[in-house]
Amino acid sequence: MSDAVGPWLVVGLGNPGPEYAANRHNVGFMVADLLAERMGGRFKAHKARAQVVEGRVGPPGTGSRRVVVAKPLSFMNLSGGPTTALRDFYKVPVANIVAIHDELDIDYGALRLKLGGGDNGHNGLKSITKSLGAEYHRVRFGIGRPPGRMQVADFVLKDFSSAERRELDYFVDRAADAVETLIVDGLERAQSSYNT
Repeated sequence: MSDAVGPWLVVGLGNPGPEYAANRHNVGFMVADLLAERMGGRFKAHKARAQVVEGRVGPPGTGSRRVVVAKPLSFMNLSGGPTTALRDFYKVPVANIVAIHDELDIDYGALRLKLGGGDNGHNGLKSITKSLGAEYHRVRFGIGRPPGRMQVADFVLKDFSSAERRELDYFVDRAADAVETLIVDGLERAQSSYNT
């Protein structure tokens, strides 16, 4: 896909504030931070109630794509507002939007990329879908199910365990690779390389 149809908008989902920074629910922010670092940019405040970095992804020259990486400054369940405002500001086609989010129904560290679909009870996706419709890309980052009788809300708002943290950097790196492959080479290539 070329820049002629607009840039890509990559939205890492999470909750703002230092108390949430290491939560499982904030893995989308973690991947967005790494993508921004790779692009050599720093997040700046945007009037759309988000932090953004603009840059390019992919090989220099004809193969690279214009990308806006964003972290909404609303809480997770209100992610649709900033995402829609950014879409309008940067004139991004909905098919060029990628949401990176935690996923309970996938084993820890596993990835699944897809276009469209339901929200599976994820409040961030629910908010974006209500604002934009369902036809945007998702990079689903597995966090697994809560142990024992722990409530889902408690589980997602807890930090990764020490055992999980040992592999977290590797999995975040892999998720960032998957986002870049999706943007440069398309969904099928990204799925065949990263879906587990």
